[in-house]
Formats: sequence, C-alpha cells, structure tokens
Amino acid sequence: MPRVVVGLSGGVDSAVTALLLRDAGHEVHGLYMSNWDEEDEFCTSAADYQDARASAQELGIPLHRVSFATQYRAQVFADFLREYRAGRTPNPDVLCNREIKFGLCLAYAHRLGGECFATGHYARLLQGADGPELHKGVDAGKDQSYFLHAVPREQFRHVLMPLGELHKEAVRERARRAGLPVADKPDSTGICFIGERPFEQFLARYLPAEPGPIETLAGERVGSHRGLHFYTLGQRSGLEIGGQRAHAPEPWYVARKDTVRNALIVVQRHAGVELGSRALRTAAVNWLAAPSAASFAAAAKVRYRQADQAATVTALADGTARIEFERPQRAVTPGQSAVLYRETRCLGGGVIEEVL
Repeated sequence: MPRVVVGLSGGVDSAVTALLLRDAGHEVHGLYMSNWDEEDEFCTSAADYQDARASAQELGIPLHRVSFATQYRAQVFADFLREYRAGRTPNPDVLCNREIKFGLCLAYAHRLGGECFATGHYARLLQGADGPELHKGVDAGKDQSYFLHAVPREQFRHVLMPLGELHKEAVRERARRAGLPVADKPDSTGICFIGERPFEQFLARYLPAEPGPIETLAGERVGSHRGLHFYTLGQRSGLEIGGQRAHAPEPWYVARKDTVRNALIVVQRHAGVELGSRALRTAAVNWLAAPSAASFAAAAKVRYRQADQAATVTALADGTARIEFERPQRAVTPGQSAVLYRETRCLGGGVIEEVL
C-alpha cells in the first residue's frame, strides 16, 4: 500500500484519520503543521503538538513537524487584514485551505514520500467520470465542504478524507476503542490563528480604531462606532445605541457599511427587509464542476451552516458569477463566500464581491 501523510493537528479527527488509514494497510506518516508563531495564553500550538506526538506514539507512526508561519502571514493573514481595512468580513479558513493545507502542506507531504495527503475534514471525495468530486460529509452538522470550495480541483486527486462517511460521535467512539489520548478532547473553535482570544482585542493590535457615526437609513445619527472593521452585517450586539427616544424599543442591526463616509448604517427589526438581499455578485469562481449552462439552477450557501438556498446562477464571461435567490437572504456579507451545490456535490464558489 502507498505511503499516506496525514495532517496530524493534535485533535481527535486527524488522529482517527491516521488510525483508519493505518488499519486499512497504508504506510502512514503524521505531519504536524504550525501556521502561527506568536506564543501567548491563547495559542494552543505547543499543547496541540504534544497531543499529536501522543497520538502518533499510540498509533506507532512517525511524526514530522513543519512551520508555514512565514507563508501564512504573507498568503493568508495579509489578505485578512486588507479585507478588514476595506470594511469587508473575510473567511481566512477558506484561504488557508487553498494556500496552505492543500497547497504548501500537500507539496511537503509529497516531499516526505507520500503518494497522498489525508486530513480529518468532514467532506467526501468521490471519483467521477472526469475526476474527483467534492461532496458534503454524511454528518450534516459537521460538513466542512463549504471551507474547501476554493481548493483547485486538481489538488483533490492526491487527497484522502476518510471521515466524510462518518458521524462525529462514531469518530470519537473509534478513538476511545483504540485508546487514543485525544478521544474526548474538545473540538477547536474560532479562526485558526486567533483561537479563543477576544477577537476585537486581537484585531485592534493590527488595525487602528477609526471612529465614525452610526446612522439610520434616513441619515439620522444615533451613535458612534469604534471602526467599521469591528462590525459585521446583521450584527446586533455591541452597538450600544439602545434607548433612542424617537425610535421603537427594538434591537438595532448593522445593515451596511458606508466606507466612503466611514458610517455604520443600522436598522431595526420592523425594517428588517433592509437586511435581505435577492442577489449578489462574486469574485472569480473556483469551479469544481464546469457550469452546465450560462445560467442554471443550484443551491447556494452564503455562510457556513446555512441551509441550502434555491438560486439561479449565471456564470459571467469574466469568470465571476451572479447568484439570484428565490427568497431574500439576510445579511449577505462581502468578503464571505458564496458556495454552490447540486444535491451533495459542491460545484465551487467565490468570494462575495457585491450585494445587489
């Protein structure tokens, strides 16, 4: 059986991935990848590495270690800051998968003699008539295909994702039966390089506060914001503009950002239609399945964990796409990704460039 290099993160998912491949007869090597070089109370990389070592030892496989911190700052984090400066809300995990995990890390796995690179993602790679197809994982609550839509399809020819056929509890049970030390380790949450640290506090280290007015759609000033990059569309908490005498005692929501005037535009629930959008335009789409026509029906997600939304997709000549929804979508956010599906298959997706 060929050698497979498993991205061993120190969590239960990647450890069970290595377990399944080892038991299937593969020669398995583990690879611990670190992308962030700032050690503080919120960074868990040291502990995660020790957990990866313990899992590798229990599995009887060698463990390699590599740092892509420099490349991560240049290829992912720099884009993250640019997007926030522009008043957009990026998803760095999507870019990390494309540039780091299935770019640099995949190449490194090949240098280690691996024919394939395996990860603990909850997604499925099925062999189609013209190559690999990315499909949703069978565990709908854990499906991670949304975060993989930007990976070039060719890369998937050298990737294995055995957890795509399993539910999370089954993964933990396999880890317990095998005596893996991470069987009951909690899942990691938050953005990969931020972890559990306070997000606004972290962002303020890199982007200076740029206060400005909070206004209604009619232009009435109802408060002040700390900087547009600290807010996202649809946000309710943290606006600190309650108790407006001239307005109903209802919550306020961020409707849009006026970057030209540095103004945050807000609405109340009874005007919630202002948070709904019928259409959007993406940046260049990474097609994992060639469009069936210039215009076609598909399901779309504009955020992770969102239910599939019926839409009509128009592939434009410049490589971008226009997506029109059957029902208005709340808080469609530039910088996030619009990801397309046909049943379980991910067709591809692109960054939301403009809300129409």
